[in-house]
Amino acid sequence: MTERRFRRALVTGASSGIGASFARLLADRGVATVLVARSADRLGELATTLRTEHPGHPGGDVEVVPADLTTADGLERVGARLRDGDRPIDLLINNAGAGQVGLFMDLDPDDAQTAVLLNVVAPLRLAHAALPTLAAQGGALLNVASIASFQPVPMMATYAATKAFVASWSQALHEELRGTGVTVTALAPGFTRSGFVDAADARDVASRIPGPFWDGPDEVARAGLDGVARGRALVVPSWLYRAGVTASSLTPTFVTRRLVGEVTRRLG
Repeated sequence: MTERRFRRALVTGASSGIGASFARLLADRGVATVLVARSADRLGELATTLRTEHPGHPGGDVEVVPADLTTADGLERVGARLRDGDRPIDLLINNAGAGQVGLFMDLDPDDAQTAVLLNVVAPLRLAHAALPTLAAQGGALLNVASIASFQPVPMMATYAATKAFVASWSQALHEELRGTGVTVTALAPGFTRSGFVDAADARDVASRIPGPFWDGPDEVARAGLDGVARGRALVVPSWLYRAGVTASSLTPTFVTRRLVGEVTRRLG
């Protein structure tokens, strides 16, 4: 399949981690960007860097839209930008996400609800806002799921469930939209050195995970962009995790659940 090129992308969760890597790689590839996150200051710093590095180049065309995607106002602000036909978006990257680590009964239910709003509701609403324009442009949708999509994960129960939604929903949309010119890709990274660990207050757990299991945010973002360019429905960046997904698919669910639970309890 011929690789596709995009003109303007909107990236959520763009202020750090994988989202910032998406922004930098897109700019290097000559794609204008609209950067979305809660922190206006961090978005502004990234935008200034990209404009400085790509003067007079499409990659230096950077817009900043500060928004909290767990709120109705934030979703509407970004949705309005996605519906704007004057500077149309032909690639939407739903990257913003949140999660918790620990026993569900011990965690704050408000934080769990925030994860559902950010990981599930926000991609759903933004995709719906974007699809008419994406269809008109022959564009694409990239949703960041997780390797946790493929099995229940005790100690990360809500996070894994939200990412299972993202992976299943994305692949269903990929088939629904077949023949329309729009493709939908689910990106399922494993452990990634990004801001997620700090946000989830999981530094102690992360310190116990061996180095070979970690990927860098640039590596993950590049795999996602390459997969979108090829119109793939699912991208698992690391060969190690691809092998794990295959093994999981061949293992009875109760065995996988028990094994993953034992690993996460030991890490915790």
